[in-house]
Amino acid sequence: MIGKRHFLAACAVAACGIQPALADTYPSRPIRIIVHSSAGALLDVTTRVVAQEMSKDLGQPIIIENRPGGDGMLGIRAVKGAPADGYTLLAAANTVAQLPAFKKAPGYDLDRDFTGIGMMNRAPFLFVGAPGQESKTLAELIANAKAHPGNLIMAHAGKGTSVHMAAALFFQQSGTKFLDVPYKGAAAALPDVVGGRANVMFDGANSSGPLIKDGKLRAFGITSATRSPVFPDIPTLAEQGLPQYSFYAYLGLLAPSGVPKDVVTRLAKALRTALNSETVKERFRADAAEPGRMSPEEFTQFLKEDAARTQKVATALGYSKE
Repeated sequence: MIGKRHFLAACAVAACGIQPALADTYPSRPIRIIVHSSAGALLDVTTRVVAQEMSKDLGQPIIIENRPGGDGMLGIRAVKGAPADGYTLLAAANTVAQLPAFKKAPGYDLDRDFTGIGMMNRAPFLFVGAPGQESKTLAELIANAKAHPGNLIMAHAGKGTSVHMAAALFFQQSGTKFLDVPYKGAAAALPDVVGGRANVMFDGANSSGPLIKDGKLRAFGITSATRSPVFPDIPTLAEQGLPQYSFYAYLGLLAPSGVPKDVVTRLAKALRTALNSETVKERFRADAAEPGRMSPEEFTQFLKEDAARTQKVATALGYSKE
């Protein structure tokens, strides 16, 4: 009996010693990041640049898979249902925290189903419209919207998306009412704004910036708290009569709840390393973006707070859940 007890104890000690060794092997195979937007969108472009640098640090390929649709819900739900092993991650914009304020059944609970890894970056939007329309300045646009409530068209990427929230905050602070028209993504909305079929939209600098420089779009303002060094001639909305207006699109990485803490920590380290690379810094500068310096715990808390803020704005504007 004594010999058997000693044998079992030795096995237990050996098992305890194996656990750290197994943890140290992560990752031992390719990692998949599901992006809830279409290819070429700001979230997609940013994720690919960051993932390439993370892959170098992790020593494994990172496969990007686009799952657009359902205002972002298809991709989000796909990751929610994935194994909590650190091999399937979600690249998400503000949308992941904002959709629950606009959807009766988003299909996920942010607090229960996800844990944050970290923010990749944050960037302001450009508020743009076709140059040929009547309004030439933000003040003229607001006056025109107030004189003809519901006539001007605000295009956006879908209810609950980050560009929709930028528009909703604008409605609230400017006291205007636009015809709120959702598209299947910002890429689908932009051609209608350029062509004058829609009046305005909030859009990322990576897509609208070149069109502004080419004279195909007019910039009514930028949503940052202060002017961007990338677009020094574009005034903020705050300095044009909306002193409380400030909005940033943020992009981050999440994992399904239950992923081991040491795996989350390893992924967060790879993300930090990627954000410090010159390749990523150069890409962010081109998009007027700044890197997100948040720990997993800080990013998880940030998402909760943004969800609460979104609910307040949606309630104040009387948005009903679909």
